[in-house]
Amino acid sequence: MEKDMEKVLQKAEVLIEALPYIQRFNRKIIVVKYGGSAMSNEELQRNVIKDVTLLKLVGFKPIIVHGGGKEISRWVGKVGMEPRFVNGLRVTDAETMEIAEMVLNKVNKGLVSMVQELGVKAVGVSGKDGGLLKVEKKYSDGQDIGYVGEVTQVNPKVLYDLLEKDFLPIVAPIGMDEGFSTYNINADDAACAIASAVDAEKLAFLTDIEGLYRDINDKSSFISRLTVGEADELISGGFIGGGMLPKLNNCTAAVRNGVNRVHILDGRVPHCLLLEIFTRQGIGTAIISDDDHL
Repeated sequence: MEKDMEKVLQKAEVLIEALPYIQRFNRKIIVVKYGGSAMSNEELQRNVIKDVTLLKLVGFKPIIVHGGGKEISRWVGKVGMEPRFVNGLRVTDAETMEIAEMVLNKVNKGLVSMVQELGVKAVGVSGKDGGLLKVEKKYSDGQDIGYVGEVTQVNPKVLYDLLEKDFLPIVAPIGMDEGFSTYNINADDAACAIASAVDAEKLAFLTDIEGLYRDINDKSSFISRLTVGEADELISGGFIGGGMLPKLNNCTAAVRNGVNRVHILDGRVPHCLLLEIFTRQGIGTAIISDDDHL
């Protein structure tokens, strides 16, 4: 009986610890970029969706921006094509673009179903809807990589309308250029552009790593909090490499463009989003502005 009471009290303490964060972020917009391995496992997928749904139910205004790269590669392979990448960016010809849009829409509606199963109203849109994401053709070191878009303009009206009507928007990273051609957008880029445009309180990247390290081979060098200035020093010092470099550049750009905090979290850890937002300790890396002393 005593043990049971102890468990109940622990639960109460967790709720009390979360209370100031719930109050602070009530009615604030939080953008969650969701992709990578956390997306390829259905149980992890459900955990992430539960977290975002809980955020919605306690008064936050979450927006999910999702990727689907692994699923696109799978379908490209299914139709007998070979996925091609230049500097880590998918080469997207007209046929690949068609497959990418089909797959991203499929992923999008799957996430909508999961959210609605948990009793929250969700609407899936792509960057084409309501002119949400306008793009221009992106080149990789001068190389033509096909229908890959760089976001030039965000019109967030469709997102504000959905939030106002109490829907949870789920965005697929597809946009259109001036001539209304369809382009695939890197989901990290789309999430940053959207978070900046809606003045998000937080932008959370669910990734395949625990967060940032000063030395990737030294687990004790984990960085739980980093200012934009410190991030720039890490980048110029050559400490950050590979796929983390564009992600960190995106994070610092988002903070400079008005997003209050950016979080890099390991999406493979169940409920990482709740642990980072509602506990004093947190579990990932938070990137903050140079004058943020909290």
